[in-house]
Amino acid sequence: MLDLARLRLLRDLARLGTMTAVAEALGQTSSAVSQQLAILEREARAPLLERIGRRVRLTTEGQALAAHAETILQAVEAAELDLRATRDAPDGVLEVATFPSFAKTRLLPAILRLRDRWPGLTVTIREEEPIDSLEALREGRRDLVIDFAYSLTPRGDAANLTTFPILEEPVLLALPAAGAPTGSVALETFAQANWIVGSRQSDDHRLAERACALAGFAPRIVHTIDDYDLMLRMVAAGLGVGFAPEMVFGLAGVVARPVADLVLTRRIQAVTRPTLGGSARVRAVVEALIATPGA
Repeated sequence: MLDLARLRLLRDLARLGTMTAVAEALGQTSSAVSQQLAILEREARAPLLERIGRRVRLTTEGQALAAHAETILQAVEAAELDLRATRDAPDGVLEVATFPSFAKTRLLPAILRLRDRWPGLTVTIREEEPIDSLEALREGRRDLVIDFAYSLTPRGDAANLTTFPILEEPVLLALPAAGAPTGSVALETFAQANWIVGSRQSDDHRLAERACALAGFAPRIVHTIDDYDLMLRMVAAGLGVGFAPEMVFGLAGVVARPVADLVLTRRIQAVTRPTLGGSARVRAVVEALIATPGA
């Protein structure tokens, strides 16, 4: 009989590529991972790994078993969900990875509403950017991920996962309130301005670069800031300009202006594994997120 925990290690090795990466993802040592995979080889009665220099790679048998492991693990998760589905009320723990601006304006109000309606449901929050959390979702370390993409920087990171659209909001240019123009602004007006973009999410760089390229210039990126509150304070102080989604505005001294002749948006979606997509816990949280108005 093949052990499920060891099958999960083989699946993760196929996805992550190295024993070290698997060990780091699971909080184990490389030696422990290697020992467990050696036991799995004996259980499978087939060579699953071959050593190439200081690294290992899956044999043909190992690749085949890793593919089966993904199917087996999803089937087990689906079976557990079916057993829980005998009750209509969502309960248990749902681990949600999200980014700060959405957590403040949407997720936290939704959790407070859910707490009153479904006291048996516990939602735990992990602050992570989608680039980090989607892999954790695939590995089973997260249950639901709040993902986003800008209209000028589409991504395919959620392939083979189940997605639920939550909202689409305008992305606007943040300007100091003092002397700011009214109405839409011509982006080329800010060709000589200092620009502020995110420091971790490469999409923020690409959004500014592509939008400004359409206006005929390359932005002079001076500051890289992930915290929108800090970014808006810097804009208010006259240290630069930058794009920000509509939900983060509200700080005194800053105004939001749409860009003339260019529609910029941020699409936000909830992402989960296919086996969790129909669970009562996921449905309850997704429905609450859709129904919760922005703060």
